[in-house]
Amino acid sequence: MAIRSAAREAGAAEEPDRWGEQGIPVPPTNERVVNHAFLRGMYDDRYFPDHVVDKGKAILLRLCERIEAERPSDLAALYLLTEVATEEFNALEAEFEAADSQIETVAREVIAEDFWFVASAYGFADADMEALIGAREW
Repeated sequence: MAIRSAAREAGAAEEPDRWGEQGIPVPPTNERVVNHAFLRGMYDDRYFPDHVVDKGKAILLRLCERIEAERPSDLAALYLLTEVATEEFNALEAEFEAADSQIETVAREVIAEDFWFVASAYGFADADMEALIGAREW
């Protein structure tokens, strides 16, 4: 509900069909996204604990929900959304470390590829992968 309230206060147009009764975003409807195995390379590697990778997958799905709800009109608007998601991954690094893991080379590549997949799935195939995750600390 906080997202809806903030959007309302900022004068942003609200899309009621994207929100459920509890103010919870409706899951993504983009068929490519729905059928995509997010962070597969991390799930396939025992070095990365599934319970933490699940949180990374949730970050990417929330990004998809926001893209569908806010419908960014250009790359600059998309990059604002991906910056928030990247910062969530930054915060997740501590959970990886607590589980004797980390966001290292393989994880960085898998995460970056999924950010680009999301951009592409929503019509931003010309997005710069580095700009999509420009706020990363990993």
